[in-house]
Amino acid sequence: MMKTSFLKKVLVTSALTAALVTQASAGKEKKYIIATASTGGTYYPVGVGIATIASLKLAKKYKMTFSAITSAGSGENVDMIDKGEVDFAILQGLFGSMAWQGKDKYEGKPRKNLRSVSMLWQNVEQFVVYNEIAKTGNIMDMTNMYGKKFSIGKRNSGTRVSGQTVLSALGIDYTKMDLQFLGYGPSATALQDGKIDGMNIPSGPPTSAVTNAYATIGADKIRHLEFSDADVKKIQASYPVWTRYVIAKGTYPGQKADINTIAQPNLLVVTKDTPDETVYLLTKTMYENLPFLNTVHKATKVMDIKKAIAGLPMPLHPGAAKYYKEQGIDIPDRLIAK
Repeated sequence: MMKTSFLKKVLVTSALTAALVTQASAGKEKKYIIATASTGGTYYPVGVGIATIASLKLAKKYKMTFSAITSAGSGENVDMIDKGEVDFAILQGLFGSMAWQGKDKYEGKPRKNLRSVSMLWQNVEQFVVYNEIAKTGNIMDMTNMYGKKFSIGKRNSGTRVSGQTVLSALGIDYTKMDLQFLGYGPSATALQDGKIDGMNIPSGPPTSAVTNAYATIGADKIRHLEFSDADVKKIQASYPVWTRYVIAKGTYPGQKADINTIAQPNLLVVTKDTPDETVYLLTKTMYENLPFLNTVHKATKVMDIKKAIAGLPMPLHPGAAKYYKEQGIDIPDRLIAK
């Protein structure tokens, strides 16, 4: 296992990738971009990890390089991939379902050009608030946020949409809050500075922004709001992509008990026009180098080839399907692209 810091990995890999690109410049270099989210969450480091290992393994032989870029998250990622500004994107399951079906902001305009590559890990809902807001510790305490400043995520992000969807399903009127549209890192900083009273950070635990908040403010002053079984049923009735998730005690500084929350799948998507070989090789490289990705972020430790097609809201790209079939994965008809 690699012991170097993530920052060193990125710097070293950036230099190595640049060298590989230079060596291959005489040929037709194929460059692919992966859209992620803000740097304080899980999407960005995992996206960088995928781009890093794919470039290292594929640049020399196949003349393919990959890079990850920051974004506002799922909402912007759908827009960018639709406009051809990026080639791959990491999306929340909720956003993928909305885009594919043509629901909510995509009403009447389904994104049928999208194809799934893989389920990556679960996106865990993390509503973190000051203790004075958390009277009971249940998500319904968000009604105590009325009139107070709450960071619900960037305006064009999946964070904002998932947060609003969850709250609305429970009958909590988020419009009564003084909403702040901040990314993960800025949200944690604002919470630490007392400029907001709570934040919405859906991500794979441990999330750096949440870790920083607990370490700086203290677990005796802030907490995660939890979801009851009844809450889960209400949310599933709206969009059946969320399931129970338990954040084990000790995941965050000073966290002495398990946290009962919910989660939805995160997935890597691509357009149907992306070459089969590209998607096949990227999928193969990801799953044959999971130990590397595990050193990038703990969220990737749950990635497993047996779970690769779980919860996908749209058909698989033929390149990804080819790899899964080689690994003995039985692909249901609904995931076979027509």
